[in-house]
This record gives sequence, C-alpha cells and structure tokens, in this order.
Amino acid sequence: MNSILLFRTDRVGDFLLSLSLIKIIKINYPNSKISVVASERNHQYISSFEEVNDVIILKNNFFSKVSLILQLRSKRFDAVIVHDGKNRSRFISYFLNYKKKVLCFTNLIDTQIEIIQKACRDLNVPYNIDCLNFMDNREHPKQYIPFNNYVQLHLDEKWIYDEYIKKYVSVEPSCEELMHFINRIISKDKNIIITTGKIKTKLLNNIKDKIDKNKVQILENQDLPALENIVFNSSLLITCHGWISHIASAKKIKQIDIIDKKYPYNKWTSHFRNYNYLYRKEFHALSEEILKLV
Repeated sequence: MNSILLFRTDRVGDFLLSLSLIKIIKINYPNSKISVVASERNHQYISSFEEVNDVIILKNNFFSKVSLILQLRSKRFDAVIVHDGKNRSRFISYFLNYKKKVLCFTNLIDTQIEIIQKACRDLNVPYNIDCLNFMDNREHPKQYIPFNNYVQLHLDEKWIYDEYIKKYVSVEPSCEELMHFINRIISKDKNIIITTGKIKTKLLNNIKDKIDKNKVQILENQDLPALENIVFNSSLLITCHGWISHIASAKKIKQIDIIDKKYPYNKWTSHFRNYNYLYRKEFHALSEEILKLV
C-alpha cells in the first residue's frame, strides 16, 4: 500500500488510538504515505507526528464536506479508513476512489484494540503489539522541568464541575481539600508538579501562595507536546480520563485515572499498561483512595 487516507475528525485522545493502527501500517509499509482527515480541534497535534504525511482539515459544515470531496475524489487511494465512526466521514468516503475501504465501528462488545485488530485483518496486515508503544521515538524540544522525580497532578476541565458534563459526579476540590491532599502526598516524600492545559482555574490561584515551592510546582497553560514531556518524566500521573491517559499508557508510566462509573471506559482502556482507575466521587473520599495508590 502506497497511499492511505484515514478519517479521525474527533478529539486528540481518539487520534492516539488511530496512531497505533498507523504504526502497524508503517511497520509493514514503511514507504506508505498516510493522510489524515482531521478536525479543527485535533489537526495541529496530529501534524506533529512524523508518521503522518499530510493533514487535511474538515470543518463541521456542509460546504467543507463538499469541498473535501472535490479535493480528494481525483486521487486514488490504496485504502480509505474511517476510524472515527462519524456519519460525515462515511458520507465523504462514499465519493472517493479507493481499492479498499475499512469502516471501524465502535460497538457494545469490542474494545478499541479489538477494533484495530479487525482493521488489520481487513487491510491484510498482521497486528503487532509494539503498536502500543506509539510514543517511542517521540522527540520534544528542551523544556525546564523543576524536579527529577515527581508525581504529576493534571487538572483540566474534567475536575471543574461548571466546565464539564454536569451529569457526572463532581470531583472538584475546595482549596482546603486540595492543599490537604498535596501535603499528604508531600508527606510520602514525593515532589509534585501540577499541570493544566489551556483551562485556567481559580482553584490554583487560591493555593499558589500556600504551597511549598521546594516540593510543589504549578505549570499552567501547557501545550500538548509540553504536557507529553512532563508525563514522560513523571513517576506517577493522576488525572481525569482523557488524551493524557493514553500518553501515560504508551510510555508505561504508572497512572491513576479518574473515570465515571456509568461509562464503559474499559472499551478504551483494556490495553493500558501500569494502569489504575478510580470512580468519580466527591473529592474528600476520592483523595483518600488516590493516596492509597500513591
């Protein structure tokens, strides 16, 4: 196979699942050219991976779909892979020229790795467990990290009740609860780096003057490659489930993943390594469970 088009028009964590499949294709066809149809949300991150030769942005409107069809239909692909399961992607793929099309559907039974294994069979390439190490050889620019050995506490919007899906149990700590939790981790002779993405929280503003900066550092507003690098160098990641959970598993970093009990996360995490999970609950109870695993 020389030319492959893959649809991944959803989120960053979902693309990381596709990256395992891309790795397998590259192992078997190292000279293949892989183009990814991406969303406005994930395209910049996808572009940073050397395994991806081209990224095409699909905006969420009808005119963008038509434009993409016109752009791609003159090309001939050895394989078109619809890995996001989106109706828009299946619709566009109908108009394209290809030798083989692979539709990857999320269902009630198969895990994501089983779906990838099925895609491998459809593509007639052998599944390779090394695909789980999809972050190997990932390079990052030099970055200052204040500790050599540390626990990473990643606070994103999923910790903040008003910023996330309100049907989920709130895990948002009060300032006093968060400080007590941090001090309990420090008492275990651990350093802590608290990270955030682009979400700013008042919670951290309220503790900045209270933390012991010799033991705790706050790194806010980190972009995705920077967060990757911080995960790579940590001894433990504590996070609500998201793309960063996939990063920790790929590098076999111990993690404590906070998930919702009502959602079948095992379909997405059955292949995770060095993995611990806890169900969402009020922070005073959740923090005690986390501390038992630190």
